[in-house]
Parts: sequence; C-alpha cells; structure tokens
Amino acid sequence: MIDRPGAKSAIDSLRQRAEAALRRAGDGRDAICAYVVARDPVWLAVRRPGRPEFIAAAITLGLVAAFLLFLVLFDWNWVRGPIGRAASASTGREVALKGDLYVRLFSWTPSATVRGLSVGGPTWSSGRNTAEIERLDVSIRLRRLFLGQIEVASLTLTRPRVHLVVDSQGRRSWDLEPDRPDDGRGARLPVIQHLVIHDGRLTLNEQRRGMTLDAVVTAREARSPQDGESGFVLDGKGTMNGEPLTLRVTGGPFINIRRDRPYAFTAELAGASSRLSAAGAVTRPFDLGRFNARLELQGRDLADLYLLTGITTPNTPPYRLRGSLTRDGARFRFADFSGQVGSSDLSGTLEVNRVEGRRRVDAELASRALDIDDLAAVLGARPQVTTAGTVATSGEPGKLLPDAPLRTERLRVMDGTLAYRAASVKANAFDIRQVRLGADLKDGVLKLDPVSFAFKHGELNGTARIDATKDTPYSAVDFRLSGYPLESIIPARDGAPTVTGRALGRAKLEGPGASIHELAARSKGSISLVVPQGRMRSAFAELLGINVGAGLRKLLSGDQSASAIRCAVADFKVSDGVATARTLVIDTDVVLAQGSGTIDLGAERLNLKIDGETKKPRLLRVWAPITITGPLASPDLGVDLSAVATQGGVVGALATLVSPIAALLGFIDPGLAEDADCGSLIASAR
Repeated sequence: MIDRPGAKSAIDSLRQRAEAALRRAGDGRDAICAYVVARDPVWLAVRRPGRPEFIAAAITLGLVAAFLLFLVLFDWNWVRGPIGRAASASTGREVALKGDLYVRLFSWTPSATVRGLSVGGPTWSSGRNTAEIERLDVSIRLRRLFLGQIEVASLTLTRPRVHLVVDSQGRRSWDLEPDRPDDGRGARLPVIQHLVIHDGRLTLNEQRRGMTLDAVVTAREARSPQDGESGFVLDGKGTMNGEPLTLRVTGGPFINIRRDRPYAFTAELAGASSRLSAAGAVTRPFDLGRFNARLELQGRDLADLYLLTGITTPNTPPYRLRGSLTRDGARFRFADFSGQVGSSDLSGTLEVNRVEGRRRVDAELASRALDIDDLAAVLGARPQVTTAGTVATSGEPGKLLPDAPLRTERLRVMDGTLAYRAASVKANAFDIRQVRLGADLKDGVLKLDPVSFAFKHGELNGTARIDATKDTPYSAVDFRLSGYPLESIIPARDGAPTVTGRALGRAKLEGPGASIHELAARSKGSISLVVPQGRMRSAFAELLGINVGAGLRKLLSGDQSASAIRCAVADFKVSDGVATARTLVIDTDVVLAQGSGTIDLGAERLNLKIDGETKKPRLLRVWAPITITGPLASPDLGVDLSAVATQGGVVGALATLVSPIAALLGFIDPGLAEDADCGSLIASAR
C-alpha cells in the first residue's frame, strides 16, 4: 500500500476536532445538570419535600381515587341518551339504547353490556329497523388497542334481528355511507376471538332480483355432542322470482381465532333453477374480501345465474361445472373449471372485477368436442333436452330463426371480454368442424369479432355489433361464406350428388330487434350467394328449361351425366325484412335460367320463379317457370301451371287454325339462349 502522509494528517486533525467538540458538549451538559440541582424549584421540592408538596400530593391522589371511585359507582344508564344521540348523528340513523347499560373498565379486557339496542333504517325501507339486539356483551383487548389494533376478545349477541333491504335503485339499507361508491372489496371486520349468537335471525328483501330470504343465525361452542352443533350456522329459506330459495352457510367455532390462520367454511345456495356449493376458507379471519374455495355449480340455464350473481351470461342447456374460486378484494377468479354444458364439454377461466365503478367479466373458454345444438342455444335458439342429447329449436314450430329475446338491461350493467374456441365439433348437418368466437362488451355495446365456423371444406367468418343502450337493441352483422360445398346444401338423388361446386356468399344486414328473428324481420342490407363454377346432373339442368323430352328421359333412365355450371348468382336487396332478387341466374352449358321474386325474412317464406331458356334446339319444351314457394324450413318446388295453360292455349289455336302438324311448333325451342356474362354478374354481387 502507498503511504500518503497528507491524508493521514487530515484524518488526525478531524479526530482531534471531534474529541474537542465532545468535551465541550460534555462540559455544557454538566453545567446544565449542576444548575438544575442547585436552583430548579421542582427538583428541590422532589429532593427535599416540604409541607406544600405533601399537601399537593395528597390532593392529587385524592382526586384520582375519587375519579376511580366515581367510575366504579357511576350509573352508565345516565349517558344512554347522549350516546344514542351521538351515534345517530354520526351514522345518520336513529340509534337507541332502550335497556340497561353496564360498563366494566378496570381490566385488561374492558367490557360492556347493552340491552335493547336498535339501529333504524333509511326512510325508504318501509320504516323497519336495520338491526335490533335484545342483549349485546362485548369485550376488547386493551393491549391490542394501545398498538392501534381492535381485537374483540368476546362478543355475545342474544336474539339479534337484522333486516336488510335493497331497493329497485340498488340502495342498501345497511350502507351508512350511501354516497360512497361500492368498491366491491367486501367487509373487513375486527378479529373476534370468541363469538356467540343466540337465536339470531336475518331477513333480506332484494327488490331488483325479486329475492327474499329469512334465515336463522347461530354461533356457539358446544362442550359436548349433547349440546348440539358447534360453530357458525346460517340456515335460510326464501324465494327468487317466485321460485324457492335456500341458503346454508357453516363454519367452525369462533374460539381462539388468530389473524394468521384461515377460517374454514361451507356454503350451499339453491334457487332460480340453479345450485351453488362451495367449501373453502377465509384467508384472514373476518376479512371477507379474501377467501378461496372449491366451487361447484349446476342448473337449468347459465343465464339464470344472473339473479344470484349479477353476472350476465347467454342462455344455455343444462350445465354442471366445478373449479377453484378465489377472491382478492373486488376481484373474483373462477379458475381451471371444467364440466358439461348440454352435450358439450366446457373448461376455462372466468374473472370478475370492478373497474371504474362497473362490474367487468373476462372469460377464456374452450371445448374439446362441441355439440352444435348447444351453441345454437347460446345464439338464441331454445334448447330441448332429449335422451339423445340437446336439440335446439327456434322457439316457434316450423321456423328457423331463433326468437329468444336479448336481455338488454343485463348488458348495460357490466363490461367484459370473451374468447372461446371449440377444437372439434360433433357430427352435424352443416359439417362444421371448428368454432372460434370473440366478444367485447363496453357500455352496453356488444361487439362479436370473430365469429368463425370452419367446415370440412370452406368457412364462415363475420362480425356483429349489438347496441343495447336502448330497450330495443340495434344490430349490424356482416358474414362471409367461402368455399362451402353445394352438395352439403342440396341432397343427393339415387346415391349421386345433384349439384357440386363451391359457394361464396355474404350477408350484410342491420336493423332493430331483440332477437335474431325480429332483427331479420326489420332488417335492411343485402344477401348474395355465388357459385363461380360447378356441375349439375344433366337431367336437372334440362328441366331448368322445362325440356320435357330430354329431361324426363335422362331422369327416368337414371342417367348420371353432368352438365357444367358456368356460374350461379343470387343477389338480393333487403328492405324492411323482405329480400328482393336483383340478380338470380343459373347458367349451365345447356340452359340459362333467370329468376325473380322475394324472400320474406320475417314470415320466413319464399316466393321465387326461375324461367329457363335452352341453348340448344329442343323438342317438347314446356314454357313454364319453376316456382319455389312456402316456408324456408321446407320449401315447395313446382311449375307455374298458368304458364303451361297459356302454352297449351297457343298450341290448341295452331291446331285449329293451321294443322295438327303446326301445333307441334308450340313445343319446339330453337335454343337461342346465350351464355351469361358471369364475370360481370359475380362482380356485381360481391
């Protein structure tokens, strides 16, 4: 190490100055002490007390003793009125101490006994008191109080009566600070080491959900099995929208409870055709804002849970789910749950929180194997449970579009997101193989993106926006179909496909309506379907032009030959729920068919005509349009007989005026139809 004489001398100098400062400080302290000992009167009186000091000490001790004796003999009933008035002023409720009041202060656990305690309710709660207690005994730990902590050593309630009311506006009768927004974090009570409740009763009237509850509440520590059940029990019955409701909550005895030990509980709630069962523990006793439990829920329809939880869910078939539920303040998390909804499995995680004063729900869900009828129920169809599984119906016999109404008032009370994916889909008529759905709900506006169905060949993708800020929602949908095989739409005949090809389509609609059916009945926009190319059984291609000779011959002989479809275009304009054909063309290499007509989406009825022209000379050609009429669910295919009669009249006139040979001209078509401009037609339909 290099020696640095300059640094060493500086250190020595600093040390010397510090020692000198300490000596001066010590000298000053000694001088002050000497002055106090020699001249301070208080010090002199303590060291050499005289008569005045003895008199002052005696008076002080006498006052203290008198004050203590006063507290021992004081009748606390004298201050019941002032205490009640002070409590009323601080809570804004009428607080009354109607019976005797006893206070015991001289203990490390000071205690009090109150008889006839009542706490009034708000003016809108029908004049009922929020709480009435026949007798209350309480003691607190003084040492904890000195540390700034409130710990109740013992609390005994005899015949407590608690009446809770929630009105239609959401006001709560037990909320002493109604102007403070609810943060959803739950109650945080002081630790109660020993709690006893004798013959307690709790009633609840929740007017928004039509819920009533009348429950018996007890808490005891049984010394022997003969003394009955030990611990906390809340057992109640009531109604939920006119249906029976039951609630039972149990917990261990409240004895020697510690802050760092969880408090175990069980809870069962049944009502609104749903049942919830939970077994878990409050992480920190009396901090009801933190707990974890194993939750199992089952019922007729997940949408019914709104009445019990306030969480909006779509309609579903019967369900049974189980998973882990945790609460951390305002945040609830139902994690790693799994189970069945209808005939489909469902798993995932759901989180409920309160953000900026609004409830928010975020869910990530998945199915390994989806039954498409279960999904149809979510989209508004009505599920019917059979021995074979769930069958979804529109609601009205003979209709295709679901008519279940959307509960707009439920969408307005929460925000959230949804991500759902079905890895596979059970066998179905549409040959759907996979499903993906995404949703975002914000301030009463629901956006669905994506809505994706993957078929064996082709897919359907789209978006939807539902504005539910008003009682009647306004919706806008935009769906695109690509590559869907025609053979999945038009059934085969005699084991061979009638038509083959890939369909492209788009439906862009908007309008008011609380259900899919009502939206369709009042919608405006466009619907188009395009087949760029494909093949059709030659027999049916000939019949498009009502070529009786060739068509019937091929049909009756079982001819399986096919004609090329150059293009097929169906383009409809929709106004007030009625789709009117702007373009309706089927162009094959032998026939050019063109049509017109309407589709009434509200009545779900077709009224279309297709008139074909042959491209080659044909004999025995009947000039009559093909008609497609009747309900969407089961349309009727026929021939316009009035046109046939007209052609027959022309033929009869030729036979009368000219000759029977000339009459045959009425059934001959020279085949002058030309190919359609497929490129232009397809472009205009997009």
